[in-house]
Amino acid sequence: MSSTPESISPATSASQAQFFGHPVGLSALFFTELWERMSYYGMRALLVLFMTATVAEGGLAFDDVTATAIYGIYTAAVYMVALPGGWIADRLLGQQQSIWYGGIIIAAGHFTMAMPVTGWVSDYFGFFIGMLLIVVGTGLLKPNISAIVGELYPEGGARRDAGFSIFYMGINLGAILGPAVCSTLGENVNWHYGFGAAGVGMVFGLIFFRHMRRYLGAAGNAPSAPASRPQTAWSGIFIFLGAIALVSMLALSGQLVINPATLAKGTSVAIVTLSLLFFSYVLLFGGLDSAQKKRVVVIAALFVGAALFWSGFEQAGSSLNLFAKRYTERQMFGLQVPAGLFQIINPMYIVLFAPFFAALWINLARRNLEPSLSTKFALGFFQLALGFLVMYFASKYVVQGQTVLPTWLMLTYLFHTTGELCLSPIGLSAVTKLAPRKFRSQMMGTWFMGASLGNLIAGLAAGHFGRDDVAQMPEMYMRIVIFGAVFGLLFLALKGPLTRMAGNIHLHAKVESSGN
Repeated sequence: MSSTPESISPATSASQAQFFGHPVGLSALFFTELWERMSYYGMRALLVLFMTATVAEGGLAFDDVTATAIYGIYTAAVYMVALPGGWIADRLLGQQQSIWYGGIIIAAGHFTMAMPVTGWVSDYFGFFIGMLLIVVGTGLLKPNISAIVGELYPEGGARRDAGFSIFYMGINLGAILGPAVCSTLGENVNWHYGFGAAGVGMVFGLIFFRHMRRYLGAAGNAPSAPASRPQTAWSGIFIFLGAIALVSMLALSGQLVINPATLAKGTSVAIVTLSLLFFSYVLLFGGLDSAQKKRVVVIAALFVGAALFWSGFEQAGSSLNLFAKRYTERQMFGLQVPAGLFQIINPMYIVLFAPFFAALWINLARRNLEPSLSTKFALGFFQLALGFLVMYFASKYVVQGQTVLPTWLMLTYLFHTTGELCLSPIGLSAVTKLAPRKFRSQMMGTWFMGASLGNLIAGLAAGHFGRDDVAQMPEMYMRIVIFGAVFGLLFLALKGPLTRMAGNIHLHAKVESSGN
């Protein structure tokens, strides 16, 4: 089957067909992204639980340190591959083709993870090769589907903001649906059925994209900057992917010859080193004037802030997911709630509170009371600290051998979500405004690299909340509380310098959602 829609031409303009004042093409992207996020968050909710489950329970029987390190590497890789995925779309495939092929690869990854239930492949092979496929597919799909949303609104303005608001609602609806379906099947029936359900979700997204793609018109239909030597580029890509596959096979043949925690630490050091080199290059050899250099320094500060914030926030899918399974009372109305179902709390809060924060910043700005960029980052860290303070008190009961009510986790996720809404969309918007034009895409890449680094750190830290460390759990949570408070105070102290270095750039951001 050809992946080229039957009737795409500039005449089939995405702006000609309207639906409630928005291009009909937005619905194609909305539902494709909804189902892709359903598959991603549904599978992610199962990862650590499956890896730490005993062989008798159908799991891989990894210890917490190994499982959470693998989780950190996987979630970090999803952010890292957005950079080459965007390059492939710009130079070789175009955004629409990248979304199509990316979705196919993602579905193949989920079904590979589901195959061990048939006995066709081993748990190790299906699990790790499946994750590798999902990472590659997400790199093709995720950055490019967001880019096409922007192309549907060439006029920009408030209508474009509203379009992104609708699109991000699809992200969060998918993040709610995924854990609800996949956790229920995975934990209550069979882990691999949960992984398979994620694949079915991605197939639904592909079907909808195929059916509605004609409404996208020429948006993203061709590479924006075609490579001069595409055959050479493709050869390099396939050699690189082949090398990764070979290394993966060798590692699997000895059942994790490469220690995941060591790999995660090495990758973290590599990201920090590359980021330092990149910022140094831009500042020293980027041909920027004094004002632009100061704004790049602000972006570097945001990179650090994002990495540190996500290192705490992303405990949700690892250590807090295990806390839900092991130490939370999950019996309701005579039924046991799957632990992974707690992963829907954050996106539900996003749907509820994102409009409130959008209105809050706008109303404060009208009164000249809007907090500065640095103050908003500080508020994000303070609320991260409050969330872990809740966990500090909850863990006191766990140390005494008790299980705790779900309200502890619900309150923690509430503080973390409001902290996310103060930091994540604000920082993303600020980077787009502060970045020098000739480095804009690369600066956006540094923001996502910060998220990648944060996920790696989160995975490494989460391994120390295991069964063997229960007595130390309150102390470890308190360390994160202090960590969040210290960096919150640091960003408050940097309010003046960062504001001055930003210059006359207005850093207000309309907050629709922080879904990603």
